[in-house]
Amino acid sequence: MPSATLTPQDALPRDADRATLIGRLWQPDVGPVLVAVHQGQLHDLSRIAPTASQLLELDAPVAHIRTALRDGTAPRIAALDAVLANSDETLRDTSKPWLLAPCDLQAIKASGVTFVASLLERVIEEQARGDAARAESIRAGLTDVLGDNLAGIVPGSAAAAKVKEVLIAQGVWSQYLEVGIGPDAEIFTKAPVLAAVGTGADVGIHEGSVWNNPEPEVVLAVNSQGHTRGAALGNDVNLRDFEGRSALLLGKAKDNNASCAIGPFIRLFDEHFGIDDVRRITVGLQVTGPEGFELEGSSSLAKISRDPLDLVGQAIGPQHDYPDGLMLFLGTMFAPTQDRHGPGQGFTHVVGDRVSVSAPELGALVNRVVHSQQAARWNFGIGALMRNLAGRGLLQGGAPTRTP
Repeated sequence: MPSATLTPQDALPRDADRATLIGRLWQPDVGPVLVAVHQGQLHDLSRIAPTASQLLELDAPVAHIRTALRDGTAPRIAALDAVLANSDETLRDTSKPWLLAPCDLQAIKASGVTFVASLLERVIEEQARGDAARAESIRAGLTDVLGDNLAGIVPGSAAAAKVKEVLIAQGVWSQYLEVGIGPDAEIFTKAPVLAAVGTGADVGIHEGSVWNNPEPEVVLAVNSQGHTRGAALGNDVNLRDFEGRSALLLGKAKDNNASCAIGPFIRLFDEHFGIDDVRRITVGLQVTGPEGFELEGSSSLAKISRDPLDLVGQAIGPQHDYPDGLMLFLGTMFAPTQDRHGPGQGFTHVVGDRVSVSAPELGALVNRVVHSQQAARWNFGIGALMRNLAGRGLLQGGAPTRTP
């Protein structure tokens, strides 16, 4: 992965000078440190909150950060450009800091089948039973039946119920259509707490998969009260063949070592950026292969079939408590079909692919693809984090909960 891609100019939002960005870095001999980006530097937020989860529980996290930056409570810890460059796992000097995923104790949840384009691809996966070679003919047949008639359907509406009746009569109803236009969204656990990797890290695919792809998405940062505090970029790495063979293999298709990437930072909601901006984001994807293959695509949140806050409401509420908050992937409309290894074979990753997920409002998340067993082992879990924070004296007392 060329380290030139991990620079502030490429990694940060286009309006980075006014964005409130938080993240986490690994500081050798210290451990994970919560940081804010300010004027090209990373500032330690540990005296405000020991974890990203706790920071988002504050009444006004942005106000707390701004006050800490003014009064010196958040001291400079490292230069942003140096940390970004060292976040490239292929060139990393482990004696120096590097970026982690910006979340920590939050549950990592994901929304599936939230766009018509990806909805049709999921139906194709199911019909093809994980066989990429059969997908093209099935895709053509389903398009003849479905066309783009689902684009204007509101999930759970009376019109959606009517479409369901018609499709059942035509013999093409699917479990994916049920969650795509039915009343209940698909919300699943993408990865365990603390398992996500950050920008520059390797992302993993199962070595037994022969049909897989990246899923470029916006990820919402939601606190325990269900309040959406900000957004980041994410790559919901997916094994299409495993999921296509059986929906009951969703866990194996979605959750493997290093199969979830989030970053580079969480952009907090403030007067310059909010949920309406999220609704307008277009996420770009670029895949560059070691053999010279190139793939580009995009996913527009303006075309999502369920509003982001509706998805939040289905993920957390009276039936679902998350005392440390959650990170919620919003889904993608991008399902790559470009042939890579021959006509009708579609797209699949190869080891060494460089994947960039980007949006002007959120920056760029860059990772390299390896087999999951080759990725860095995940050995710093919740117990390790608690021991680390206790050893640093960060679990004594509590962070403030009033607006400064």
